[in-house]
Amino acid sequence: MSTDVRPIAESELAEWMTTLNTGFLTAARATESDVALRAKYGDLARTQGGFDTATGRCVATFRSFAQELTVPGGAAVRASAVSNVAVLPTHRRQGLLTRMMAAELTAARERGDVLSTLIAAEYPIYGRYGYGPAASIAEWEIDVPRTGLDPRWSAPADGGRIDLVDTAELRRVGPELHERLRAAVPGAVDRDERWWSVKTGLEEWSHRPYQGKFHAVYRTAEGEVAGLAVYTSDDHWTDAKVPLNTVQVKDLIAVTPEAERALWHFLCSIDWVLKVRTGGRAPDDLVPQLLPDPRSARPLTSADFLWVRLLDVEAALSARTYAVPGDLVLEVTDAAGLADGRYRLDAGTGACARTGDAVDLRLDVAALGSLYLGDESAVRLAALGRVAEERPGAVALADAVFRTARRPWCPDVF
Repeated sequence: MSTDVRPIAESELAEWMTTLNTGFLTAARATESDVALRAKYGDLARTQGGFDTATGRCVATFRSFAQELTVPGGAAVRASAVSNVAVLPTHRRQGLLTRMMAAELTAARERGDVLSTLIAAEYPIYGRYGYGPAASIAEWEIDVPRTGLDPRWSAPADGGRIDLVDTAELRRVGPELHERLRAAVPGAVDRDERWWSVKTGLEEWSHRPYQGKFHAVYRTAEGEVAGLAVYTSDDHWTDAKVPLNTVQVKDLIAVTPEAERALWHFLCSIDWVLKVRTGGRAPDDLVPQLLPDPRSARPLTSADFLWVRLLDVEAALSARTYAVPGDLVLEVTDAAGLADGRYRLDAGTGACARTGDAVDLRLDVAALGSLYLGDESAVRLAALGRVAEERPGAVALADAVFRTARRPWCPDVF
């Protein structure tokens, strides 16, 4: 089939959104309010569509937007976030995604974006475009009666307090708290005005209506906001009137261990609640060990989450800090020709520049993306054949240089 790939016009936005819904197995058509919300926050120049030239129908969707990604050391780098990728089942395997992705990555490099990010719905798709899984995610289900916590618990032991607040208060205190969190967590991304509006019900999508949520804010003894939790609960009782309710955490961020501990203990102390599902957390999250019996937190999910694709290797590697000093010469291959080359990284100063020196390691841009935030092991990638060592000891040095003490975490789906 013949198809045309191009940025969409405003008049095509409703059809584009209906195609997106269909691709994600949501039968809903885009309403006027949906279109208005997308038009308000979206950038049509970065919204691509694939159009069947015989029928004129939109058969594929693709969108990107500006994003900031926190890297080890706390710097925020300029990223192009890819989202809303869908191809109708009638037009699969015709190269539509490849064409849209090529246009996006070229444009992102020209804009000066350091890298591109995405959340992969399917694992096998994006490696061929140079993306590597860079931050993983985990989820636990806490069996509250088994935790060993005192069910009579009602206040933090450190002198702080927890208050239930409305959405207006959450919108007031949440953005500043999140900025503090993302400055300290590699893998975290910025939350813009649209994020807070949709997540607090000020604006909503018709096919994902805002549902009532509870909002708990932790304040220190001095009154400073140091954590928040957003959660829902079901209403499940047995015929014998025994409560079997489950709390689902939608968002929990904390900038101190004390705040984190207090919020999890609070959630496990709510009357009628037998289970607490944690939502997506870092793989090395504290939550199991914050409970007297860590086995009460049953693992549910352990999977890749945030994928990274480097576009400007010099800028990307120079932006982050490294655990130990050392010099590495990396030969990076990139089938798209955007990031390939030979680079010297001085991990002591953090400087990275192109070089003609002898190569220490050879790897493709996707493998470098996996190493970038510190979650992956160079030794492991070498064992998998994705990193080739040209100088003895270079793989071990790379492992020590790139790895971080805590694993990166991206709290947000986008």
